[in-house]
Amino acid sequence: MNGNSILSSMILERDFYTREDVVTIAQELLGKVLFSNIDQKITAGIITEVEAYCGRNDKACHANNNLRTARTEIMYQEGGKAYVYLCYGIHHLFNVVTNREGMADAVLIRALKPYEGVDTMLKRRKMNNKNISGGPGTLTQAMGIKTLHNKTDLLGNKIWIQDKGIKVPENAIQVSERIGVDYAGEDAKKPWRFLINDV
Repeated sequence: MNGNSILSSMILERDFYTREDVVTIAQELLGKVLFSNIDQKITAGIITEVEAYCGRNDKACHANNNLRTARTEIMYQEGGKAYVYLCYGIHHLFNVVTNREGMADAVLIRALKPYEGVDTMLKRRKMNNKNISGGPGTLTQAMGIKTLHNKTDLLGNKIWIQDKGIKVPENAIQVSERIGVDYAGEDAKKPWRFLINDV
């Protein structure tokens, strides 16, 4: 088996993303490694914090109950695509579209632990320590991900996620309400934020 075959065998396949339960997918993304190949520089980070969003009966989701706009249209595609949007006109937030076509589920990637290309990450963040990801906006800055990467197929060679065999014990996962979605009323209380402190 050549190097390219080994690489492709570790990349999460389409069927990982197209499953129906976005909450399970969110939890299983913890410990996986997000890669980007931007400006011919490869960077990667272990996913340590995520939030799940469901396209149905979830007022915190941009596409709740079939809301279709130019921004949310990507959420209705088959799982395994990137949904990148601008928050407050400043922060580029990276989400993974899940479920089958037409369902509009997604997982927001909120934090990473540097894994590869740390010097590039620090340069992009204009920092000199390894705490490069203080939230979903700084995460994308470190990885070089912007809204121009919206709709990127995560099975390609620009942005992808690999399973590096990092095991996350269930009792190491912290669960809480999602952040910054108070406008969603009762749905804001859904325990759909998952994080790990040590990997």
